Amino acid sequence: MLNTYPVGVVLLSRDLPTSRAFYADALQLDVLEESDSAITYLSGGTRITVTTSTIGSKDEQTKAAWQVDDLRAELDWLKTRGIAPEDYDSEELTTIDGVSDRGSFLAAWILDPDGNALGIEQAK
Repeated sequence: MLNTYPVGVVLLSRDLPTSRAFYADALQLDVLEESDSAITYLSGGTRITVTTSTIGSKDEQTKAAWQVDDLRAELDWLKTRGIAPEDYDSEELTTIDGVSDRGSFLAAWILDPDGNALGIEQAK
């Protein structure tokens, strides 16, 4: 039954006002709900909730990912907002100009102010 409902993402933040500046201002996500302890944004029909945390997120794995039609156009737009994709060079992951060829899709990652890795993916 749950497979018929959208699923939301919950991210942790040590500094909610700084996170708000990133998600609402830089990424231009609409704010749906806001309190002293959490802010919920809307992106493509999906809810992203950022909640306050005293420790933030210590995991470096991707927390959420957008599926886009034109990865390069999205990265160019993010650059105008002062957001650059992460570069990686390891056995598991290598990027060229911020983009990794993952076989069936291209991917890039950005970090929010708390270090939450956010993926951007384009199917080939």
